[in-house]
Amino acid sequence: MSSAIRHPSSVIRDRRAIILWLTICTLLVASMVLIGGYTRLSGSGLSITSWKPVHGALPPLNDAEWNEEFSAYRESPQYQKVNSGMTLSEFKTIFWPEFFHRLLGRVIGAVFFVPLMVFAARRSFTPRFGWRLVGIFALGGLQGLIGWLMVKSGLVNDPQVSHLRLALHLSVAFGILGMLVWAILDLSSFPRRRESIREWIPAYAGMTVWFALLCLQIILGAFMAGLHAGLAYNTWPTMNGEFLPGGLLADKVTLVQFLHRTLAVLLAFWFIFWWYWQRRYVKDNGLGKACTLVAVMLAAQFALGVFTLVNMVPLPLALAHQMTALLLFVAAVNLLYRVVTPHSLRGLAQN
Repeated sequence: MSSAIRHPSSVIRDRRAIILWLTICTLLVASMVLIGGYTRLSGSGLSITSWKPVHGALPPLNDAEWNEEFSAYRESPQYQKVNSGMTLSEFKTIFWPEFFHRLLGRVIGAVFFVPLMVFAARRSFTPRFGWRLVGIFALGGLQGLIGWLMVKSGLVNDPQVSHLRLALHLSVAFGILGMLVWAILDLSSFPRRRESIREWIPAYAGMTVWFALLCLQIILGAFMAGLHAGLAYNTWPTMNGEFLPGGLLADKVTLVQFLHRTLAVLLAFWFIFWWYWQRRYVKDNGLGKACTLVAVMLAAQFALGVFTLVNMVPLPLALAHQMTALLLFVAAVNLLYRVVTPHSLRGLAQN
């Protein structure tokens, strides 16, 4: 990844092409997360009981291969304890979502790797930016391994994946998404004034802490899903008539739901407070639209969370809740970038 300077017109053309490429990758990763949510919520995630990075790219192509796949599934705890008596035709309905989820992971890898090599050969970015992209690709490969370890945890005795591995799997997916969005923003141009350190530090500190809490909320959401905690207390704003339910610290399901719903309220009030507190900074740096987008997505996510909870987590609402989580996260990364990234670091790929 040579640092040789190319003609300005080529750099501009490549910059736009790279933004388009990374945007496509971002959309594919977001789709991967949503499909992954569907496979878990629909009970499809444990339908494929082996990890075949190469051979697994092809589905069963004949009756013998389908029977082999189904025979392996019949040995799994999910079949024996949940789906006993399932027919081959019924098995196919849970096989395909998981297969496409894994296939999309391979597609994302190819869509990311091939253009990366082309742009590197064209010296379209600096070595520093190039190694960032290599890091994203490596993290994507690691994500495949983490996904398999998560699935494997549900193939032993209990047909439920580990909520800790599920949280790790989701966290890495959101991390990859955030890194892609950050890279796109680094390639874009955002005019802004050079604020003083005295103005910047309070805005930076407040937004960074809020974003860290948002990441924690996403992890708690994964715990909610892995523990099926959304089915424990289906009232709002109380938890079955209590604000502090009995056995809060003794039962992890109760504790996780309490923390998740409490942190949702905290995130909403913290953001409103930060926006008001930093209203001058927001105005001077043209952050009004970015703040409004975060506020809209935060309100939508809060409302969907409540509706999902009181309706006992129906599949459509659960998927909508996950989709708005993705949109909120992207909007938050965009705002965080504009707040914390000094002007001197913009346009990193062209330096």
